[in-house]
Amino acid sequence: PTESPILKIWLPPQFDPQSGTTAGDILAARINQFEIDNPGIQVDVRVKSTNGAASLIDSLSTASAAAPDVLPDLVALPRSDMETGALKGLLIPLDGLTTMLKEEDWYAYARQLATIQGSTFGVPFAGDALVLLYRPSLAGQQNSDWQSVLSQHSACAFPAADYEALLTLALYQASGGSIQDDQNRPMLQEKPLETALKIYATGIQNGVFPLWLAQYETDGQSWQAYQDKRAQLVITWMSRYLTELPPDTMALPLPPMGDTPLTLATGWVWSIPKSGSEPNPLSIKLMEYLTAGNFLGTWNAAAGLMPTRASALSGWKTPTLTNLLGQVVLSAQAIPQNDLLVTLGPVLRDATLEMFKGSADPVQVAQAAIERLTRLQ
Repeated sequence: PTESPILKIWLPPQFDPQSGTTAGDILAARINQFEIDNPGIQVDVRVKSTNGAASLIDSLSTASAAAPDVLPDLVALPRSDMETGALKGLLIPLDGLTTMLKEEDWYAYARQLATIQGSTFGVPFAGDALVLLYRPSLAGQQNSDWQSVLSQHSACAFPAADYEALLTLALYQASGGSIQDDQNRPMLQEKPLETALKIYATGIQNGVFPLWLAQYETDGQSWQAYQDKRAQLVITWMSRYLTELPPDTMALPLPPMGDTPLTLATGWVWSIPKSGSEPNPLSIKLMEYLTAGNFLGTWNAAAGLMPTRASALSGWKTPTLTNLLGQVVLSAQAIPQNDLLVTLGPVLRDATLEMFKGSADPVQVAQAAIERLTRLQ
């Protein structure tokens, strides 16, 4: 008898169908249903870590050079790894292979996550974005704009020493700042950067941004400060809120800098590794099956991750959550691509930390940051 065709999938531990979590069970059932609907097909799931020597992206790189036959048919990658894989030629562009992303209901941020240099290299199945969490009992009710946040006098935690300076970048972009010039080189503009840094100046002056935030490099550190009640507000990832839903906490989109709200988002995509042969049509079929709106709705809600398409928003049964997610997905923009982030992040981080040294002038700090960026180039 001929062997059943096997479709190999690589996943990170957090999406393991055998994890025993609700989200894991939902994914396992979906894969099982695919096998039932396609008799004779077996789906073989392998779990790979997202960092270190045996990480998803490193394993792809090693296998494509040494043993293309062990490459998976489908791989779940974080956006930054998809970008690395696409630029190294490890993934195939999906344009012309699937019409999935031509469907109307994908959110703009999800389309951005899927695209590198104008080509589609993944179908997005989960998102995450920066939001504001706070304790209404201790930080007051009104936190929907920066003015009210900054006048609360309650500590608001965020990783001020974050190497990617994501909050500063979000404030800068929300103030109308561009991050690339006409030649696609990294750029910063003085006025929007000044506007962003003034938020820190006011916050530091009012005790909203305590000076100890300058020691925080990671989201985990600021989340811990919030849990320990050293801070009553925290700027963190939506997934933190969705997976824990702390009863004393409310969530809001990142406060807008003007009329247009903006937050930075990241996410996960399904991609197809490049092997010597043509892509297996079944891997396309499975990818489409795992990103159908009705399935994603249930799975995203169980996994505590943002929907990437409107048809998946229906999975949330709580009106307040549906409303919150509906606002965040529309104001979300994908985090800039790796090469931009590597250049802009350290410059913006140092400008942020300069503000935390006390009595720094946002105008001078902004000018110094732009001069530094010019020198780097």
